[in-house]
Amino acid sequence: MGKKVLVVDDAAFMRMMLKDILTKAGHTVVGEGGNGNEAVEKFKELHPDLVTLDITMPDKDGVEALKEIMAVDPNAKVIMCSAMGQQAMVVDAIQSGAKDFVVKPFQADRVLQSINKIFA
Repeated sequence: MGKKVLVVDDAAFMRMMLKDILTKAGHTVVGEGGNGNEAVEKFKELHPDLVTLDITMPDKDGVEALKEIMAVDPNAKVIMCSAMGQQAMVVDAIQSGAKDFVVKPFQADRVLQSINKIFA
């Protein structure tokens, strides 16, 4: 069964890549955001099954947005997306409630494996 996903990344190209991976696998991208503030707003508005959240974004980074999303819904399912070398922030994100993380550039298999693991 496909999930409703909110994709948040400040790079439109990265959002496109993720949307492509998700839709080909039968999921529906119900919304997109370009920064942490949009992530929180759209989460409240759309109630997605899953959020993919970039760590490094302007205005509010992914870890801050994650903490706000978890405050809104402690059962939120969030996958963090990070570039190489952001281990400290990834650890912070996992401790703050993220279910998993995927490293850019996205490998379709890894993204889908992560989603399957979360909803298993």
